[in-house]
Amino acid sequence: MASVADDLPSPNQRRWLNEPRRPDRIRARPNAYWLALAAVCVGAFMGQLDASIVTVALPTLQRSFDASLGGVAWVGLSYLIVLAATVTAVGRFADMFGRKLIYLYGFIVFIVGSALCGLAPSLGALIGFRVLQAVGAAMLQANSVAIIVLAVPPARLGRAIGVQGAAQAIGLALGPSVGGLLLGAGGWRLIFLVNIPFGLLGALAGWIFIPRSRGLAAQVRFDWPGLALFFPAVVALLSAVSFGNSLGWLSPLILGLGAATIILSGAFVFRERRTDSPMLDLSLFGRPAFAAGITSGLLSYLVMFGVLFAVPFFLERGRGQSPADAGLQLMVMPVALGLMAPFAGKWADRVGARVLTVGGMALTALSLASLGAGATGTVAFVAALAGTGVGLGMFTPPNNAAIMGSVPRQQAGVASGVLNMTRGMGTATGLAFTSLVFGLAGGDHGVAAAAHHAFTVTAYFLAAVALGAGALAALRGAGPLGADPTLTAE
Repeated sequence: MASVADDLPSPNQRRWLNEPRRPDRIRARPNAYWLALAAVCVGAFMGQLDASIVTVALPTLQRSFDASLGGVAWVGLSYLIVLAATVTAVGRFADMFGRKLIYLYGFIVFIVGSALCGLAPSLGALIGFRVLQAVGAAMLQANSVAIIVLAVPPARLGRAIGVQGAAQAIGLALGPSVGGLLLGAGGWRLIFLVNIPFGLLGALAGWIFIPRSRGLAAQVRFDWPGLALFFPAVVALLSAVSFGNSLGWLSPLILGLGAATIILSGAFVFRERRTDSPMLDLSLFGRPAFAAGITSGLLSYLVMFGVLFAVPFFLERGRGQSPADAGLQLMVMPVALGLMAPFAGKWADRVGARVLTVGGMALTALSLASLGAGATGTVAFVAALAGTGVGLGMFTPPNNAAIMGSVPRQQAGVASGVLNMTRGMGTATGLAFTSLVFGLAGGDHGVAAAAHHAFTVTAYFLAAVALGAGALAALRGAGPLGADPTLTAE
């Protein structure tokens, strides 16, 4: 079976805006869409690996630059905030100019940003170069799922997104351990420089294996005023969520950031509803499958990153385990997620998304409740973490596939951008709210008994969030993926 995507001539006039054509021998292969998926998985793996690999280097960076912990934290926060704030706008560009085009340029920007990070002479320069790196990551992530929708036949869409989800989970799981090895082998600069050869490999694979775009939106004037409102709104929101615990939720700065978020968001909605070419078509959220999928997906990421935050504190403070032992046990969750994701995607192609997403979040909630109820033995604890990963693996690929199947093909880039933005939002809210609950429950006291109690409360909190995500997932239709009758005309 040939690839569903045709290599049609590019509508762009300028050479640097033309998407390169795949070789004929690649396009004619029956498994051409799997090759395109493999190319996308390189970017998916790198994005998650880079997001988690830096965390292990923060103490080293603090010593190297003789900086404060708050200053070093911006090495991670700058990447997260810029990625979340730009990925939707990048998706809109891709819908007009080509998903493959923006994806390939994304590798170039990411490689340049990584090289500059590896050569950074100061902490300020490193943070600035991380911003550039985040823009490249946004160009990759905004198009990853959209390219899969373009290249893969509808009957294989769920399985393909499951494979991409597995690549992300593996990158997330390997980040801390790979980072530790690279720090030992060559210092902190190596964790950035290692992106260069892998980025070149990804760019070459994308050039050869990804089909040129089709069904693009009309090339209209980009909504720069909308972006000028959207970007600071997201920055203000994520900054408030990230620093609310440390500065105090009622501090003047946090209250000011909250007010700025509300005002800018309101102005953005007002702008988007009245312009003929919005950056983000708000009517997408009028589609139940899209709205329910995005909201439940946000909650699932909150749960995932909440677990990644709470478990190390519990194992180290509550059980007295070493960071290495805690990391090995924690790795069980993303590994289980990665192993389950391809199967969940394959099953979703047959039974639809609702049964898997609802069942996955129910299993996640049950596993977290068992942690809260006192899965004290190592085997029971690891089994509950594995159950959490399996549940998230059951949920994520079908949910992502259902989201992408609910929007017109011309808006696949924007939808993919919003989908990836929820991951950044989920990361920030997961870390902020979980640390808040853990701290209020006594987890900051450094006493083993207090850590046990705080973890119990936190586990029940995350279980409740998982149940909420499952309830929202149940609102979507029960039909097969991509069965929205409103999408017949493109």
